[in-house]
Amino acid sequence: MVDSFRISQILELARHAGQVSVDELATRFGVTTQTIRRDLSALADEGRLDRVHGGAIMPDAHRNPNYRARKVLQESAKREIARLCARQIPPNASVLLNIGTSTEAVARELLTHENLTIVTNNINVADILSKNTTSKVIVAGGELRREDGGLVGDLTTEAIRQFKVDYAVIGTSALDMEGNLLEFDLREVRVSRTIIECSRRTFLVADQSKLNRSAPVRIASIRDIDAIFTDHLPTELVSKCENWDTAIFET
Repeated sequence: MVDSFRISQILELARHAGQVSVDELATRFGVTTQTIRRDLSALADEGRLDRVHGGAIMPDAHRNPNYRARKVLQESAKREIARLCARQIPPNASVLLNIGTSTEAVARELLTHENLTIVTNNINVADILSKNTTSKVIVAGGELRREDGGLVGDLTTEAIRQFKVDYAVIGTSALDMEGNLLEFDLREVRVSRTIIECSRRTFLVADQSKLNRSAPVRIASIRDIDAIFTDHLPTELVSKCENWDTAIFET
């Protein structure tokens, strides 16, 4: 059973030193090295630490965590954000959903919506919503990114250009204080920009962990988004949203 106090102390030590050692932690807390390894593995699965030989290090804010880590990171926050977003999408609507664990959470919340037309470049979203028997699911073809089920590239972009949907629901890897939505993969960025262009209203789903990371490629600005759904938005970004008429929905 994971000791929550020990976990919080491990994270605090890692933040202070940048790394932690299995042997040193076992001595400090008076537990076995096997117990510490389990703690570090659990933290790595949540994306809060990166495992290395003999210990763990703080995650690189400039590197995208792997899909498994992203899926469990801020899982409960993503679920609440997704519920908030799904409430703004009526039945009989057409919806574009892009790549990401946040948009997959929204897809789960749309399972009870009726008569939707779903367009997506996310194989996972298509699989989730295939269980909604009242709705149509259209997959925008392209190059499969095996690590997360995303479809990217020129074929995907051209497929999406065939549509003009009521709503787009997009995620982002990072959000900076200037209001820029940032990503790691230029191919994915091109698709996301096209999704915004081909939608009448665009919703961004982003939990507060996006504020602690950076990525090199700009998708768009919050200025280009109709609404942001989040669990926390700093005052600086709240002011920008007000100036740009971007609605804020906070859990």
